[in-house]
Amino acid sequence: MDGKKFSYEWIEALPRLEGVARILGQAEIIGVDLEADSFYHYFEKVCLIQIATESASYVIDPLALKDLSALHPVFSDPRIRKVFHGADYDIRSLYRDFRLEVENLFDTQSASKFLGLRESGLEALLRSRFHVELNKKYQRADWSQRPLSPEMVEYAAMDTMYLIPLARMLEKELEEKSRLSWVEEECLSLSKVRFALPRHNPLYLKVKEAFHLDPRSLAVLEALLEFREAQAQRSDFPPFKVLGNEPLLKLAMKRPLRLEELETEKVLSRQQIDRYGTRLLQEIHRAMAIPDEDLPVYPLGTKPDMSPLLRKRVKALKTWRDMRAKNLGVESGILLNNALINALALKNPRSIREMEEIPGLRKWLIDHFGREILTAQTRGNGPKRREHRLDQDKERE
Repeated sequence: MDGKKFSYEWIEALPRLEGVARILGQAEIIGVDLEADSFYHYFEKVCLIQIATESASYVIDPLALKDLSALHPVFSDPRIRKVFHGADYDIRSLYRDFRLEVENLFDTQSASKFLGLRESGLEALLRSRFHVELNKKYQRADWSQRPLSPEMVEYAAMDTMYLIPLARMLEKELEEKSRLSWVEEECLSLSKVRFALPRHNPLYLKVKEAFHLDPRSLAVLEALLEFREAQAQRSDFPPFKVLGNEPLLKLAMKRPLRLEELETEKVLSRQQIDRYGTRLLQEIHRAMAIPDEDLPVYPLGTKPDMSPLLRKRVKALKTWRDMRAKNLGVESGILLNNALINALALKNPRSIREMEEIPGLRKWLIDHFGREILTAQTRGNGPKRREHRLDQDKERE
């Protein structure tokens, strides 16, 4: 890469991949991105892996190669810094498809948030830092198609071109603010994320507005969603490309029982009625036959009853968090999300050591703000509880 000149190498043969892996194994830092096809297929997969060093750019075709074991030593080498932007989905996908584990991750999106930058998207960062405008033309492209046009491949490769210099800029700024270790701990945790195994929860829980439905309509909606899911798997299309949520919600509320009613409601297109109409009516009939006592009830996510003292602790912790986040110039959730605040309030730790027992509470947060959090929680405990002992913390000093 030299000035405005940009070049990349397309990798689709195993011998060349092995050669590139040897080159990458000598690098100190690499930028990584990938393209998947979840917008076009039910069974999503990684379709491209883009990797850049400080002097070269590679676009790897996993659909042609199948075996990416040559990359395992590169991604698992803790000596090599791997720069991603918004790494969560990428980390999960690389492990799911290729069992690639990423060591020494640096996520530029996380870094941006810990610096308090108002816009943390890659497009905004490249515009502000390098005066580069990313082409949005292929954001929704089908990356599973072959052959890909040269323009599509260049678009994909460009995503990694600036990751290394961007990471270096952000690292320097984090060091100046003494927050680099915070981001590194977050990235360590991020590198361990994995796709969870599918749970057999009702499908209607993923549909907004479903909680408004009565039990009978909810049963109809679930039957329609199950039909759509089976159809999506069979055709390898994302469910929303089979039938959208909105028409299924309307059908669940209207509950047409005859083809004439289905046509009158004008919820579906003529093509959708011709293709799915009979089967949808069958599903509606099936749901209408469910006995009343077996109908589903939407679980209202009621919060557990909180004692007045527990509410005071939560309020005190939120007050401290919001004030401290404002002083640091970061979003409140970066410092402490609501789930951790609730966990702290419930645990009511009396010392740093007890704070360390709370799952998900980061070491950087405890080291830098542990005493402040304990003091804030003491205010929530009221006058009688303000004598909690912090002297146990002296053992750590």
